Parts: sequence; structure tokens; C-alpha cells
Amino acid sequence: MNLHSHIGPKIGPRTIGDHLRIVGALMIREVATRFGREGLGFAWLVGEPLIFAFGVLLMWTLLKPAYEHGLRLAPFIMTGYMSLLLLRHMISHGLSAIIANTGLLYHRHITPLHIYISRFALEFAGTTVAFVVTYGFLLATRSVTLPHEPLLLYGGWLLLAWLSTGIALVLAAIALEHEVVERVVPVFTYLLIPISGAFTMAAWLPAKYRDLFLLVPIPHGIEMIRAGVFGEFVPTYYDASYIAAWALGLNFLGLVLLARTQRNIEVE
Repeated sequence: MNLHSHIGPKIGPRTIGDHLRIVGALMIREVATRFGREGLGFAWLVGEPLIFAFGVLLMWTLLKPAYEHGLRLAPFIMTGYMSLLLLRHMISHGLSAIIANTGLLYHRHITPLHIYISRFALEFAGTTVAFVVTYGFLLATRSVTLPHEPLLLYGGWLLLAWLSTGIALVLAAIALEHEVVERVVPVFTYLLIPISGAFTMAAWLPAKYRDLFLLVPIPHGIEMIRAGVFGEFVPTYYDASYIAAWALGLNFLGLVLLARTQRNIEVE
């Protein structure tokens, strides 16, 4: 999308506290704009992924046996689907962030990066709370035990979120210059499903295909999450440094592309 900017110059250096206040205000505004100021409001930020998660869990429970390759089906599906939801929400909401909020760029304090960070933070918070609530439900129904390695679970979730922001930033920056990307990205996110590891594990694949599968960084995060949940008795394959390198590279590339396109953003 070729946009031409008339944005005035931004003000000089600000403190971290200033940036945090801007992002916090944008998050509150985003919640009010998206979900309204009355009724459930913020609860829908968590409620939306919860509805999808429980719907998918119910469908798989009705269609599949209780165990898949020796694993309890419910926690296997929950860990995979919630991870996929985090990835897809980051991408989809990042894609429309600037288009929906160009008017905010009239304010000299606000930059496109503030808008992206506020959206990513909201999606991360909502999906994380939904993950915890779903896990708590499965724990209450004795479908899963407490995580065997909590730090591995947290690390995998954070690395996956970091990778997701990188992918989202790159796609969003490209979409600002090429409108066709907005139409292609939904298809792209569906194509990610079979190679994401959300509904399969690396250990289930033949060795000759496993190495190809693990060239994709996304399964490494999901395998880490499952290793944290199921423990050493379930074979997992992951490299934390590999997904971290991808996340760092994609976020850096996304910031470079965003800086290049920022001057072409039109304030309406």
C-alpha cells in the first residue's frame, strides 16, 4: 500500500517511562475501541481465544481417542492450538495496526512502533491468560498434570511470542507498501498449520523428514512448550538458540522495513 506521509517531526529523546505510558494508553484505547467500554470489555480479549480453544478441544475429543501416540489428547491439542493462536493473532492484528490507527500519528508523541508494540502486548496478554485458564481447566479435570519443567514451558512460550512479533512486523511493513500482502497473509497463516508442529510432533516423523521439518523455527517453540508440560518421558526435538536467532533476525528485519516505510505512511 503506497502511502505518502505528511506526518510532522517527532519530538526528541524520551525516557523508557514515557514510552511505557504511551504504549499503556494505546493498549487501553485499543481495548475500548475493539471491545467497547461497557459489558465484558477486556474479558473478550481473553474470551475470544478461550472460545476457540475449548471449541477445538471439544471437537478433537469427540472425533479422536483419548490418547494420540501415547499422549493425552487434550493437553497435546491445547499446547499446539494455543501456540498456533498466539502466532496467528500476532500476525493478523499486526497487519492492520497502522491502517486502523493512522489518525493517531497526528500526535507527535506516537510512532508506528508504539502502535505495533501495544497490539502485540495485548495479544500476548490475552492469549497467555487464555492458555493459563485452559491449562487450569484441564488440570481440574485431571487431563493434565502440573508442568514437569515450568521454565522450559515459559521459555518456549516467550520465544514463540518473540518469533511471532518478528514475522508480524515483517509482513506488516511489507503490507504498507504492497496491498496484495493483506490478501495473501490469511492464506499464509493457514499454510503454516501443517509445518508449525501444532498438531504433530517431530518424534512422530521419519528421521529423513524430521530434519527438514525442524528447519522451520516455529516447531522448536512448540516442542519446548510440550517438553515443559510432558517432561522427559515424551521425546522432543528443539534448539532454543535456533528459534532465538530467527526471532532476533526477523524482528531486526521488521524494524528496518518499518523504518523505511514509516516516512510513507499517510495520516488521514
